[in-house]
Amino acid sequence: MKSLEELNEIRTKTAEKLGIRMGKQVDIGKKNILICCGTGCTSSKSPKIIEEFNKQIKEKKLEDKVEVTKTGCFGLCARGPIVIVYPEETFYTHVKPEDVTEIMEQDIIGGNVVERLLVKEGETSDQIAHKLHELGFYKKQMRLALRNCGRINPENIDEYLAFDGYEALQKVLLEMTPEQVVETMLASGLRGRGGAGFPTGRKWDFARKVTADQKYVCCNADEGDPGAFMDRSVLEGDPHSVLEAMAIAGYAIGASQGYIYVRAEYPIAVERLKIAINQAREYGILGNNIFGTDFNFDIDLRLGAGAFVCGEETALMTSIEGKRGEPRTRPPFPAVKGLFGKPTILNNVETLANVPQIIINGAEWFKNIGTEKSSGTKVFALGGKIKNTGLVEVPMGTTLREIIYDIGGGIPNGKEFKAAQTGGPSGGCIPKEHLDTPIDYDSLMAIGSMMGSGGLIVMDEDNCMVDIAKFFLEFTQDESCGKCPPCRIGTKRMYQILERITEGKGKEGDIEELEKLAQNIKRSALCGLGQTAPNPVLSTLKYFRDEYEAHIKEKRCPAGACKGLTKYHINPDLCKGCGLCARNCPVGAITGEVKSPHTINTDKCVKCGLCMSKCPFKAIEKK
Repeated sequence: MKSLEELNEIRTKTAEKLGIRMGKQVDIGKKNILICCGTGCTSSKSPKIIEEFNKQIKEKKLEDKVEVTKTGCFGLCARGPIVIVYPEETFYTHVKPEDVTEIMEQDIIGGNVVERLLVKEGETSDQIAHKLHELGFYKKQMRLALRNCGRINPENIDEYLAFDGYEALQKVLLEMTPEQVVETMLASGLRGRGGAGFPTGRKWDFARKVTADQKYVCCNADEGDPGAFMDRSVLEGDPHSVLEAMAIAGYAIGASQGYIYVRAEYPIAVERLKIAINQAREYGILGNNIFGTDFNFDIDLRLGAGAFVCGEETALMTSIEGKRGEPRTRPPFPAVKGLFGKPTILNNVETLANVPQIIINGAEWFKNIGTEKSSGTKVFALGGKIKNTGLVEVPMGTTLREIIYDIGGGIPNGKEFKAAQTGGPSGGCIPKEHLDTPIDYDSLMAIGSMMGSGGLIVMDEDNCMVDIAKFFLEFTQDESCGKCPPCRIGTKRMYQILERITEGKGKEGDIEELEKLAQNIKRSALCGLGQTAPNPVLSTLKYFRDEYEAHIKEKRCPAGACKGLTKYHINPDLCKGCGLCARNCPVGAITGEVKSPHTINTDKCVKCGLCMSKCPFKAIEKK
């Protein structure tokens, strides 16, 4: 256990050591190599890169001049593995273990940048970015929840302390009452980042006012939306921020025990949480009499099996209790009767990651970021048909156009933007006419979508919106816990209709049937996940109804994405008769003489697309 004086001394000494990472003009005579070890970069061999750096540093006897640090995600996942060399802040991308020798000899020893590993943001050489802050990807971002990801070693509590870690907890325990903490959260305007957007301060206030012998603080780290990895990255890159926020929440409501419910498919996050919890206990930041006060608080982990429904708060609590994860009828709400029947608050990872900064900087500081009704920033997992896939954190009110084109780099291969799906299976599709919509809770709801937890999937002209709706319905009906008939039966029925439409078997009345089922499910499903399951269908019907009608009435998929409605055709004006398509066709559906235009027998064609990919003259078209 460390005393306050000892903790402050560690904080000061480590801050001096890490000054070059904190933007301070200090000369410690040492280079610092930061290497991303989030899930994405780890899968691309970043641990091997660390091993190779350490090996060569030892061989060259440079231990006193060079230090290698593993970090969390830098955000620009499309360019990983990422290596940053401080103090110059040189930003290297797509680094491989075999590149280490060149970086060591040319940069670390020689002082010259390895040009070929820098970020090329455009087609010309003058658009090469040397440093992190020069990249267009970061210029419009404001990293609050992600502030320490890519800056600290997540497995070293001293580095977290150096970046103001646990100062917020120290402040609330020594200078504030629980009521003042709740008032600060209320005044900040922080809303839940898990999807519903419920005011965090109100939730804490409800639980604080309930009298009970035991209360609980839960963290929802069961990130289940397809394509979402925001919470995972925070846990992998800055786990102590979540622990600190949970302890603050425990003090505010009078709880002594916290639980983090994290899915077992996040092994790196789970391991780093275990390390962080053990370090916090060792330093006396978790446990009894924290910072010499009478406040006691501890945190345990509970691993989820990957059920989407366990992202719903009552189902999550039921799972922690060791039962099948199913939602409960509300009221009573968890703030009154939650985990083990005791008052409980539940916040997701991103929500909690904002709490320490609000305490340190004040409610007004946070309130002044974002919009009037949506304070602060939002983290998005940007994916799909976009050049810069990765994690993006922007102030609320940033437009979709800014995220997609200024940060995301636009749509690859010269394709046209078609839509963006926000909110995952519970959200909706935003068409190009709403590209300038500010991203905040109310604006998204007004156009038929929702913030959700933060998945943002970009689609181009080759995406079929009926097929997209079917994809999300397949996910939600498969993940339904089955407790209530509207969700169990209704989503299955909607999926069957969509499947039939995409196979070319749609019929008159299908659209009206989808709308009727959707409205019934929204009104009668037991939990929020069931109630929002029809959203992808309703939003695509609202903005892309003509695509549904083309599938049903014309038996045609305008995007050419639905195999059941796709036909391949050889343009006789472009075909040179090379026979390459015929030789690669697995079912012998292509015939023709050498040096003469070939034809495709559509009755035999299995629509595999191999002929189109093999044709060197672009003579094969998909209709």
